[in-house]
Amino acid sequence: MKKFLPWFAVLLWMLVIFYFSHQPATLSNQLSSSITEELIELVDKIVPVSDSKLESVNHLVRKNAHFIIYFVLGMFVAFGLRTIGFQGNRLVKFALLICVLYAVSDEVHQYFVDGRGPQVKDVLIDSAGAIIGISLFCFVDWLVKKSGKL
Repeated sequence: MKKFLPWFAVLLWMLVIFYFSHQPATLSNQLSSSITEELIELVDKIVPVSDSKLESVNHLVRKNAHFIIYFVLGMFVAFGLRTIGFQGNRLVKFALLICVLYAVSDEVHQYFVDGRGPQVKDVLIDSAGAIIGISLFCFVDWLVKKSGKL
């Protein structure tokens, strides 16, 4: 069960990514625009900014979502690999390979979704999120081992 649970989390997270990628462009943009509007309202309450541009902020929200979603995927995949005995460079390489291949397949999938299309830039953002997530997992894993709790 200990080895199954992390891979269940990976699969579930990949399904979440697939769900968001499968949304037509109009629906996806509505979701991110509503989140962006909430963020702009919150920021305006804290630091009043008179010239908040929804489109430019929305673009940042969408690209950060790519980064964050793959950051989490990277941590989940690294944890899954760790539970089956992967360590060090081998863990990092395989975790990154899994995440990058999934990012590429996600962009190919978007080719077939109404109003969406594959973008190399998104694969690069996804990969950056994954490597940071993998690195954070490895650092925390190292700290735990160093403290003698594992």
